[in-house]
Order: sequence, then C-alpha cells, then structure tokens
Amino acid sequence: MSVDLSLIERSACEIVDLLREESVSPHDLLDTLAAQVARVEPQVNALPTLCFERAHAHADALLKQPVGERGLLCGLPVPIKDLTDVAGVRTTRGSLVYRDRIPETSDAGVTLLEARGGVVYAKSNTPEFGSGGHTYNSVFGITRNPWDLSRSAGGSSGGAAAALASGTAWVAQGSDLAGSLRTPSAFCGVVGMRPTPGRVSYGPAANPYDTLGIHGPMARNVTDAALLLDAMCGEVECAPMSLSEPATSFLEHARRPQRPARVAFSEGLGIATVEPEILAICRKTMDHLAGSGIGVDESDLDLSGATQAFHALRGISYAANYEEVLAHHRDVLNPNVIWNIEFGLQVDNRAMLAAHRTRGSLFHKMNALLQRYDVLICPASIVLPFPVEARDIREAVGQHFDTYIDWLAITYALTLTGMPVIAIPCGMSASGLPVGIQIVGKPRGEAALLSAARAIEEVIGTWFVGKPQTA
Repeated sequence: MSVDLSLIERSACEIVDLLREESVSPHDLLDTLAAQVARVEPQVNALPTLCFERAHAHADALLKQPVGERGLLCGLPVPIKDLTDVAGVRTTRGSLVYRDRIPETSDAGVTLLEARGGVVYAKSNTPEFGSGGHTYNSVFGITRNPWDLSRSAGGSSGGAAAALASGTAWVAQGSDLAGSLRTPSAFCGVVGMRPTPGRVSYGPAANPYDTLGIHGPMARNVTDAALLLDAMCGEVECAPMSLSEPATSFLEHARRPQRPARVAFSEGLGIATVEPEILAICRKTMDHLAGSGIGVDESDLDLSGATQAFHALRGISYAANYEEVLAHHRDVLNPNVIWNIEFGLQVDNRAMLAAHRTRGSLFHKMNALLQRYDVLICPASIVLPFPVEARDIREAVGQHFDTYIDWLAITYALTLTGMPVIAIPCGMSASGLPVGIQIVGKPRGEAALLSAARAIEEVIGTWFVGKPQTA
C-alpha cells in the first residue's frame, strides 16, 4: 500500500502529468484516496458506495498498456454520481426502490470515461432521483458540507462537490437540471460546468432527446474541469443528440486564458433576490474584474418567465422517467419525488405550448445579450449553505417559495436557455462559507467560456479545497 496524502493537494492536471511520467501509479492514487476516505467520510458522507477492488482491477488492465495508450486521464480516479450506472457497482439513485440494484452494464458516459483512462472507485451521494438542492436520501442519509459539517453541501451533485472539497476526489462526474452541478459547487467552493445539451455523452436514457438534464464535469479549478470535459465528450450511438469532439481540446483553451473584453453582470436575472452578503461578495468580484481592465456593465436581463415554463418541462421529464415507479412504489418515495411526478402527469397541452414558447423567448433574450457581451455573470446561489436539518428552502431574503425548488430559480432559468454555464468560487462569507458566481457563455461556446473563466479565476483567485475543517 502506497499512501501519499500530499498528492491530495495537487491539481488533477498535475496528477495526470505524474501518471504519464510514471512517477505515481493509479494504485498509488487509489491507496491515497482510500486513506483520505477513511479519514473524512465518516463526517462528510460524500461517497457512500466504494468500489476500490474494481478500480484496482481496472488500474491493472491500464498498466498493461504502454503509457501513451492509457487515455487522456491515464489512470486518474473519478467518482460517478449515484444516478449513473456503473457495471457491477451498487447504483441506488438515492432511492429505496433501487437500494439493492447492481447493474450489469455501465452508462455509455461511464464506458467512454473509462476508455479514456478514468478509473471509477466510488459512487457519490445524491437526493432521490436527483430531485432537489440538498443531498439526502433514505438509503445513505445526508451529505455534509466540508467547510461546516452542520451545513448542506447542496444538490443534487452534493456528494461530488463534497468529495472534491474534502480531498477524496481530484475531479468528479455530476449532472445538472435545476442547478445540480452549480449549486453544490457554490456551496462547497469548487467548480461545476453545465455544458451545452449533447456536449457530454450518456445513455441510454428513457428520453434521449431531453435537453434539461445533462451530465458535466466538476473539479477544484477551471483547468481541471476542462480536462474532465474533454474526457466526457464525444458521440455515442445511444445518444442521438451527442456532439462530436472539438478539433482543439477544451483543456488547451483553458490553458490559454483570454480575459473577456466586456462582461454583463446581473444581480438576479430578474427572477431572484439574493442574500445581501452574497451580493456584496459578487459585486466585490466585479470590482476586481473592472480593476483588471475588464469592462463590466449592469444588465437588466429579465428571465422572470422561466418559473412556470421550467415547472412544466421538468414535470414532464419526471413523469416520463418515473410514472411506473410511482405506480408501484409510492409508499417508499420521498414526498417531493411524488409531487414532481404527479405535477408532470397533470401538465396539459396549453401549459406545454406556453412552456415551449417561453423557453424560446428566453433563449433569444440571452442570445441577444451575448451578442453584445463576451459572458454574463450572476450569483450561483441566492443563499449560503443552510443547516442540514432543513429539507429545502421555502423562505429566503423576504421571499416565500411556492415549491421546494423555486429558491433555485437563479440556476434553473439558465438551464432553459441551453447556454453553457460554469460556476466558480469567488469568495467566502464572514462565517467561512463559500460563495460562487455563474458565468454564462455563448451557444455551444464551451471553449471560449473556459478560456474566459480561467482568466477570471486568475484575477479573483481560488479557494483550495484542502482547507476545510475535514481535509
């Protein structure tokens, strides 16, 4: 067993360089992660299912190949969100319905990731069927924020974000619908990217034409997120909307940061009111950008029509995926999951027509704005990480929310536009909790977005994840 906890502090790109130099082996990394997991997991509960034996077997197979043929990740360990199938590994989707389920085949996205040198060693925690901005379920319990164990890690990719922040992952696969990559990134001080629908391949899905729920990379910094995005993207046969790999890697774009000339800043996209402390930190970030020579303008963008449209489209998605589950397992489902499915079953034609019209209008509004600016920036969450005992947020900043997901409007409004969005940390609250911003790029503009985000990261700095109380 070879354990070197100093490796935890290295970036994913540095770790891959060490793997290519054969200065470390995938087995060294797995042993180090196992030691860190043993140290922090009892407190955090980010990675409730481990598969180190499978991972070591995969590492053995990789090491039989010449180093140049070990793929883009070259043996880098990667945890997979518990919504996504990994062959031979318990995959519960956070639900008692699937608590003993062990799939025989992996999701196409996992297969692609492993073919590119990723080594799967764990499943990250998620709320049941990914249905919420706080990670808890009846199978594995609550995932806690490494910066303050009494606080939420966000959701639904809360396990992935908490693993990054507590040093039990260098990169992590996640997914995003209402902000499931971006909210946990903001809460845990890491980076999460929601790419263009189709950019990251996965499947087979019950609705392969869905453009709301997507997979994306999570990491500790922008460059590492670009590395994982490269490993996740590409066409697969079971995903009819999957896009081909770019001619120039996303990592190369991230390594050539270009400061945006002009940035639009919105306090709440016309749909959300943000806690004053968060807003003050975000405004200070804008001051830093302006001081570096970037033009920053206030935006009057109004995406307030998003709420009704998002509920209709999201409801239809839940009904399509889980109607049969509700029919046979209502007694063990989270009440929020039941509400999601039943809401979708009740959406009528008029509501669907209105939702599609609204979504089109939101895209055109955002696209028009991004013809004038390189990127749009806004807060990534309206609240700081809340106590883990709270199952959801129903009131905040003087607002009452009709549903348990409406506090996420600042993220789900951007989902409807289809634009690529990256969330990065931008500061810390007085109580020592992370704060993040969302940076929105042009249609299919991940390359330019990553380059701009890396430049912004250079200006505002990073908040290394090795510093939380659990690391």
